[in-house]
Amino acid sequence: MTDLPDIDAYYQQLDEQTYLPSIHVQGAWNDHEQHMAPAAGLLAHALEQHDPRPDLQTSRISYEILGLIGLGESRIECRTVRPGRTIELVTATMSVGGRDVIRASAWRLSRQDSSPVAGGLPASMPAPTECAPFTDLSGWPGGFIRSLTAARSAPDGEPGRQRVWLQSTCDLVEGVAVSPLAHFIRLVDSANGIAARVDPRTWMFPNTDLQLHLWRQPTGDWTGLEASSTFGPDGVGLTHTVLHDEQGPVGRAAQILTVRQLPAR
Repeated sequence: MTDLPDIDAYYQQLDEQTYLPSIHVQGAWNDHEQHMAPAAGLLAHALEQHDPRPDLQTSRISYEILGLIGLGESRIECRTVRPGRTIELVTATMSVGGRDVIRASAWRLSRQDSSPVAGGLPASMPAPTECAPFTDLSGWPGGFIRSLTAARSAPDGEPGRQRVWLQSTCDLVEGVAVSPLAHFIRLVDSANGIAARVDPRTWMFPNTDLQLHLWRQPTGDWTGLEASSTFGPDGVGLTHTVLHDEQGPVGRAAQILTVRQLPAR
């Protein structure tokens, strides 16, 4: 494993396409892998920097996890698949050690005034100041989990269903100003962990994808996750999450899970 920089950020940019993860990116299932949460934020940042279109907004990002995301130099290549005046599709691929590890695609949609017909929103979560400290993350190892400086939860949580606010003082990329969207997404993949139905030391349930649909662009330093987890009887599960910032709900996320019992130690 490459020596990791000691910085207050998840990544250090080495060149236009290459990033070095810090210890704060370290995953929970293996100490030599990247957690998907900051990797998803980094890919969102790269997609926004590719042929930027300030007249369009990122409204859906789909991530496919192709295997273990090695904790080493990460290269991202982007391309425009479907250019357009009001609708555009862009993709990004992250590779580590010459192997593709994540593929992402994002739909950019035009900005319009739809406020006269806006509606159908889920209820807002209680504000972070109205929630108690959330301690259930203490069972998870890894540098990324340790990077979370604040976690607040609503009082009605239970195994498999939680409403939690997360915050981290780690920037996404050292010395680089990123958008509120990328800043927000860098914590979203935590939903599967906070909605854990079982002890992660006895069962594995990693996600193989992450799908985000946004009806509004998020803002602020808090990422709110109203997450619920379902396990089927044949080794497959789903974590479904309503995403919130302090102004209210902003979208939804989904993660498909492979559920496996760990060998007894």
